[in-house]
Amino acid sequence: MSERLYASCAKVLALCQGIKDDLPALLDPVSGFAPRLRQLCRDQVEELESGATSDVSRVEIEALRLEANTWGLLQALMPARKTEPEHHLNPRTILAQNPFTPTLTLAQMIMHASPLLTELVIVREWLHETASSPQHPEATTGYWKFTKHSVMQTLRTGQGTREGLVTEFDPDAVNRGAGKSLAADDAAFEKTLTQSLYSFVRGGRLDEAVQLCRKAHQPWRAASIRGSLLFQWRAIANEQPEEGFEDEEDTEGWEGNRRRRLWKSTCVKAALNPNLSDPERVLYAALAPTPQTFNVLKSACRTWEDHLWAQISILCEEKQTAEMIKLGGGYWEGGLETLEDLPISMEDADEKEEEEWEKEASAALETLGGVNVDDGPPADNAFHVSQLAIILDRSHSLLETFAAGLTDGVYDSESSEYVFPFLLLRKIMHLGARYPTMTRFFAHLCLFLQLIDISVPPLATQVILEAYLQVLERAGQRDLIAMYAGALGDNAVERYAMFLTSLDADIKERKLALTRAREHGLDVDRVAIVTAERTIEKSFDLLPQLKGPLPSIIALQNPPSEVETLLLRSIEWTIFMEATYDTALEQATVILRYFLGSGRVALARGLLDMLPRELASINEPEERATEYLHYGQFFNVWGLLDRVVECQSLEASLMNKDTRIAWLKDYKGLIDHAYESIVKLLTSDWMLPDQSNPADRRHHEMQRIRQIYIPELILRLHVVLYSSREHITGNLKIALELVNIVADSRYKLYDDFLHPDGRRLAEYLGAVRRAVLAGLENGGSDPFKVVSS
Repeated sequence: MSERLYASCAKVLALCQGIKDDLPALLDPVSGFAPRLRQLCRDQVEELESGATSDVSRVEIEALRLEANTWGLLQALMPARKTEPEHHLNPRTILAQNPFTPTLTLAQMIMHASPLLTELVIVREWLHETASSPQHPEATTGYWKFTKHSVMQTLRTGQGTREGLVTEFDPDAVNRGAGKSLAADDAAFEKTLTQSLYSFVRGGRLDEAVQLCRKAHQPWRAASIRGSLLFQWRAIANEQPEEGFEDEEDTEGWEGNRRRRLWKSTCVKAALNPNLSDPERVLYAALAPTPQTFNVLKSACRTWEDHLWAQISILCEEKQTAEMIKLGGGYWEGGLETLEDLPISMEDADEKEEEEWEKEASAALETLGGVNVDDGPPADNAFHVSQLAIILDRSHSLLETFAAGLTDGVYDSESSEYVFPFLLLRKIMHLGARYPTMTRFFAHLCLFLQLIDISVPPLATQVILEAYLQVLERAGQRDLIAMYAGALGDNAVERYAMFLTSLDADIKERKLALTRAREHGLDVDRVAIVTAERTIEKSFDLLPQLKGPLPSIIALQNPPSEVETLLLRSIEWTIFMEATYDTALEQATVILRYFLGSGRVALARGLLDMLPRELASINEPEERATEYLHYGQFFNVWGLLDRVVECQSLEASLMNKDTRIAWLKDYKGLIDHAYESIVKLLTSDWMLPDQSNPADRRHHEMQRIRQIYIPELILRLHVVLYSSREHITGNLKIALELVNIVADSRYKLYDDFLHPDGRRLAEYLGAVRRAVLAGLENGGSDPFKVVSS
């Protein structure tokens, strides 16, 4: 499918959503929703057929053509269903007011009195519009010229009549049963002509059929075709001419067939006459479609549309005939005496008869779900089934069935043709097109029906739109996701957030994608929050839980995995806008606890660096704000220790006196700062969990963090003080005095050494022992001399 088609359909949707309260504009025959999509499909078909794209199958082109026709059907029917019909008088009332009302006027009143008949007439006109272009026969210079030439030749030469050749030239000469025929060329022309005339009748182009007959020097056949026109005489009809169509000559004169009933019976007899050629019989069956001529007409039906046209033509003709019989045919068909015996209208009886006829018509149309066709897509093609459902006003069942197939996973999104049970007609329906094409059609059908306020099944609509969103994602149409997600109603935020969760893009593109949500009426703050939540949930589902042995902080850290990066970047969604900072703070503390609890200090620091400074000013809830400040305090201390190590590494044996003095000053200042900061952290209940709920997950994670980093900070501070004793003599004393803080029952730092997989208290005591021994290096036997001096 052309990528432009996705965007073009979205533009149509956006335009029509902007005028969703203007029903006439949505149903406009030129600029409405359905006509615009029909034109898009036609343009796409034209582009594909031009050869610009060679990797598209004929099946896909045919599917686009059928989709264009289906949008045309929707445009034809929906205005009749959604707009209030004009008030029209009952046919009996018309006759009572004017006994000389022309037959055409009565037929129009009969149509207006039956909503289903009105719709069937509309569908028949749609079938005329979408019919294939008829083929014109070769031009001829005379009537049966080859037969005439042959007969004249035998007469001139005195050879007598040619055996098997007609000697009369009236139209019925070949039908008298004597076995006479026309010359081969004339017979072929007659067959081609009648077949062409049928194709013109099939396309509703009677005037062109009449002209073709006249060009073929057969005015009698033109007259027989014009016999199908109902009698009309505007001068005596109680109707006003349409604005802009006043024609004095047309108003004064009459046209049509005053004896159409007789003409129709003659056509029926001609269609059933076995002496006539098959094309001739089909032509008359098409001109006067009746149940009696159905089999003859059916023999000429090649496509599913042909069968639909034949069935609807018979339904319309029979309904008009039945209602006209009730009226006695009016003055022009039955004479004045029929008006005197005109039965009184019984409204209840008429309604009951109308209901019965509607049931019969629906049953007749349903048989088209299983009709066999010779050419074109079969009856169970998805678009044919959709068209039939639209005609029967069963779009609700249609959408539910397609959605059921999606839910059950019946379709293979990579296949070219699919089958699923179609509940409406209890048939198996073949999609007959690529999955994206059908999903796009049904998605826009749902949206179109919603726009014009026609009820659609909510769950089915959600399933179909979800499927189309997946199609758009696979096609790389990221810019369109927000628009269609917005149509999901209550689920719009959740669905767009699901898309954003899978969006692998840089932070600028993420922010742009989030901004599009506002353009299509979504709550951007809510979208950002839900996106971050779903990303965090997805990450935690894939990451190992924080339990088991404590991680080693000393070991070399591996680069972040894809899942860890996904978790890290999840915070981006809630830091774009100040309105979501509260949520960002909550989510940041959750992620920081996980990274620190799994020993991923660099990732935790990276996350903290991403967060806006404004988070530190959030005071509520207090425990969360305090926890966030503790992370800042920790990374400040951790950074100081790294700077101490870095400064220590700058010492060189060849330093001059001034350089060494300056280095030693910096070194001592960093150590003093680190000591003060670490002691402040150790004595300030850093990351100490609330003891009121020890089973809480947060309690467990904070406790784990203390067990990892409290011993680590104490040991690292001790090592820094111990290793710097040769440059700063007082640091050995400070290192030994640190023991008092660790042993102080007020802080209970010794509890954090008790985890069996962490840094053990014995490890720290061993480091203290070495410090004590270092104090004895300068002589003496008093181990407390370093502390007391």
